Amino acid sequence: MTAAFGRQEMLERVRRACAGLPETEEMIDGFGHTVMKVRGKTFIMMSPEEETPPGLSIKSDKEQQFLLLQQGGYVRTPYIGQHGWVSLDQASKPNWDEIAGLIRTGYLLAAPKRLAKEVLERRDT
Repeated sequence: MTAAFGRQEMLERVRRACAGLPETEEMIDGFGHTVMKVRGKTFIMMSPEEETPPGLSIKSDKEQQFLLLQQGGYVRTPYIGQHGWVSLDQASKPNWDEIAGLIRTGYLLAAPKRLAKEVLERRDT
């Protein structure tokens, strides 16, 4: 698998995980990262295309970050890790079911209360 294919596969999986999350926008930020935002707040960040292997960072809270770092498979995201962000450990095989749940949680942390409530209620029905 080439690095470009790995990044594209990662992007497609992230897009699928975000598909049911209202008002999610995908864009390229000023540093070349592919980001997913809700109402202007970033909850997913992927490394620029030229970085190999591809990186994925997810908004988290500090408690969840602590647990994920203890479990392994994740590292504290440089520069923004003090806010709870985690990144996939590039030496580990990603667990995409778990990552999809983390993406949803990151969205809920970033989304306005009304949108978060909508997502939570949809899951409860």
